[in-house]
Order: sequence, then C-alpha cells, then structure tokens
Amino acid sequence: MDIQIITPDKTLFSGKAKLVQFPGLDGSFEVLNNHASMISALKVGKIKMKSEENIETFFDIKGGVVEILKNNLLVLAE
Repeated sequence: MDIQIITPDKTLFSGKAKLVQFPGLDGSFEVLNNHASMISALKVGKIKMKSEENIETFFDIKGGVVEILKNNLLVLAE
C-alpha cells in the first residue's frame, strides 16, 4: 500500500507499507493491503507502520483524519 502522512508543516512520510495501525477515536485499528475504503478520525497517539521489509516505524500524532481508498492511505495529522 502507498501511504502519505502529512502535517500542516511538512510531509512526515511518503512510501509503502504492508501494515498500518492507527489510534482511532473509538479504539485502535489496523489496515492491511486491499482494505475497504473508509475515512476515520484519529486521536492523540502513535501511528505504527510496518514496511514490506518488516521494519516498524512509529509516528506521534495529536489527532487527524485518515482516508483509505484503493490501497492508498492519506493521513492528515497534527
């Protein structure tokens, strides 16, 4: 999947991932390849991302929104 994590100041990440875990308002959730399309609000927490090489990366956010559409994830984060 392609993922972009964007803040008002800069792009935190742009690349590929095989698993992404988000801090959703109603609890954390994971997104894998071919996930159904959706939009979700995010709360304060960490985005956990696992690359195709199984390397885990974490991004601290203060909230935001994620859009998932056809294996493209766009995160607008604070």
